[in-house]
Amino acid sequence: CLRSYTDLTRPHSLFSYATKAQDNEILLLKPNPTEYRFYVGGKFVTFRVPQNQGDWEHVCASWESASGIARFWLNGRPWPRKGLQKGYEVGAEAVVVLGQEQDAYGGGFDARQSFSGEMADVYLWDVGLGRAGVRGALDNSPALAPVFGWRNLPYKVEGEVYLQ
Repeated sequence: CLRSYTDLTRPHSLFSYATKAQDNEILLLKPNPTEYRFYVGGKFVTFRVPQNQGDWEHVCASWESASGIARFWLNGRPWPRKGLQKGYEVGAEAVVVLGQEQDAYGGGFDARQSFSGEMADVYLWDVGLGRAGVRGALDNSPALAPVFGWRNLPYKVEGEVYLQ
């Protein structure tokens, strides 16, 4: 889950989790103002959304390997569930990048897919989220302990990034 604020209309990546075997192991990409793509293991499902009217957007994407069910929420509202990569196992050794899509493990960046704007409240869990988990993330008080969270995320800043 994460919160973002931007006026971009071009494609941009919000969250990229790449392994040596798969650059789009987990990816949340916004190719245009009315669509999100959620990737797992290089495959994706599309969620069509209303165009943002200049507000912060809170998005959560969740996936469970056993069922292959991918879920998506925008500002706490669920979208129809979709099937994605049933039985797939996400690689553990990974590089996570916010605001850039990785075309290679930890690199291969394309400036035309970069995020420009504000981002906050980034969380990652190793279990699929339900309504209560999304509500906690939306309120910035997750009930489940995340694998990493916005406040305890070890990071390295590169490029023109401002932290507040």
